[in-house]
Amino acid sequence: MSLIPISTPSEVVTTASLAVTMLIVFGSAKLLEEIFERLRQPGIVGQILAGILIGPGVLGWIRPNEFTAAMAELGVMFLLFRVGLETDAEGLIRTGKSALVVGVMGVVIPFVSGWGLYRLLGRGQMEAVFLGTALTATSVGITAKVLAERGLLHRTAARIILGAAVVDDILALLLLGFVTSVAQGKVNFVKLGATAALALGFVIVVAHWGSRAVGHVAARLEGRLRAGEAEFALSMVLLFGLAALSGTIGVAAIIGAFLAGMALAPSAPKRIHDLTQGVSELLVPFFLAEIGLHFDVHVFREPRTLWLALALIPVAVVSKIAGCGLGSYRAGRMVAIRVGMGMIPRGEFCMVVAQAGLAAGVIQNDTFAIIVFSAVAAATLAPPLINWAFRDVVANAGDA
Repeated sequence: MSLIPISTPSEVVTTASLAVTMLIVFGSAKLLEEIFERLRQPGIVGQILAGILIGPGVLGWIRPNEFTAAMAELGVMFLLFRVGLETDAEGLIRTGKSALVVGVMGVVIPFVSGWGLYRLLGRGQMEAVFLGTALTATSVGITAKVLAERGLLHRTAARIILGAAVVDDILALLLLGFVTSVAQGKVNFVKLGATAALALGFVIVVAHWGSRAVGHVAARLEGRLRAGEAEFALSMVLLFGLAALSGTIGVAAIIGAFLAGMALAPSAPKRIHDLTQGVSELLVPFFLAEIGLHFDVHVFREPRTLWLALALIPVAVVSKIAGCGLGSYRAGRMVAIRVGMGMIPRGEFCMVVAQAGLAAGVIQNDTFAIIVFSAVAAATLAPPLINWAFRDVVANAGDA
């Protein structure tokens, strides 16, 4: 009698298909990253382009699905956790006022700009509202990766960007909840208010007292644990615990992951940093490639759709630069420019808004495609613009 379970043919195919998906997505993303780095271009752009090339719009090797979405979600969670490990909580808290203003301006101006563009073009009110909502939230994972690679997370501009990203994520999620409720004909202000209060309370409590609490627990457990890589295991429990809690409260899971890293930062040994780096190198390419996978060139065969998409790109980019730059102008002109550039990227939130609008029957198929196109375009344009904004900055030098 065999002690090795025999897989059915369908299970074998499923296992093989998962391996093939990982091979194609990871391999193509790292290959394009290497090519772009050799051309002295941001490797992030290469990884997004890899998703476009292997996706349904070009080669058709991989279609976005639940597996690629789950890998992408894990990738961005580990990326933000790693960024949190490199972030000084006290320094981030000191930028709180500036981050709050930037976060609010970075939601209001893109929303009004997107809504205004669609209304000027004669599109419906609710469709314009959903388009404006899609432009609000920054995909901080892309900016964080650029800044982390250049060793710039300690800079004032970087701290403002990270803090503002938390604020605009909360505001954007609340806005999405509101407009979706309006589209469905029912708005629960009590629920929205409770979600806002819980989200803000969660962020404030973890940011202020998380490091102290984690340090206290780590000191008591030091030397007592016997399991392999016990400290890393505990850091993973904290990562997934805060990510799950933040998602339950109404904040994106990546915010919980970032806060978990920030809470661990003062007490985390080098081993945790090294292991996190290794896991991130495996998973982050899935996050970046997933953005490209949603891009379908075929929808732009209709000239009107193409022109709408091309009109939206400058609106998406300039509205973030203007709103977030103005919000941080008191910190200095160069800081304002860097913050504005750093808040440009859009990503997974755009897809969520587009899907919600399509499900509610308030946006047309061309608008869905345009929102996805603007997210991919902004994510691709952001890394070179961020590098340009920080072109004169030496890593780990100064604090401006």
